[in-house]
Order: sequence, then C-alpha cells, then structure tokens
Amino acid sequence: MIASVEGIYHHGQVELREPPANVPDDTPVIVTFLDSGDVNLRMHGIDAAQAAELRASLTAFADDWDSPEMAAYDHYDAAKSKV
Repeated sequence: MIASVEGIYHHGQVELREPPANVPDDTPVIVTFLDSGDVNLRMHGIDAAQAAELRASLTAFADDWDSPEMAAYDHYDAAKSKV
C-alpha cells in the first residue's frame, strides 16, 4: 500500500496535517522534502503589517500576474541560465 499525506518538518520532526487512513503504527515511510515556493517575509525583515501594506499596494497588478500568459516567467532565471 502507498499513501500520501501532507505535513511539515518542524523542530526535527514531521508533523502530519491529518492522520493517514488505515495505516498501522510502525509502518515504514519515505519522507520527501518539497520546496514550498513561499517567501519567508520575516527573514527579509517584513512584518505582518508591512506585508498587508505591500499586498494592498500591489493588488492592481494581480490580474496581470495571475494570467496564464505570465506562467512563462515562473522559472525565468533557470531558463535564462540555460541560454
């Protein structure tokens, strides 16, 4: 049996977002770490209030950024480095 369950790595342990269905204790697992793609704003010195202000000021661009045509730029740096 193979089952996938979402979770996070926190303080040396994997915390599951929900318990897996029908998986007995002591079942072997393989953990694969994924890149979340999120930007940790606190690491860049941006607090919650500043983040809200930035989001509000950039809202006018959201339709353009979210358009399917902009997907071409999702991996721009990696594509550019191959040229």
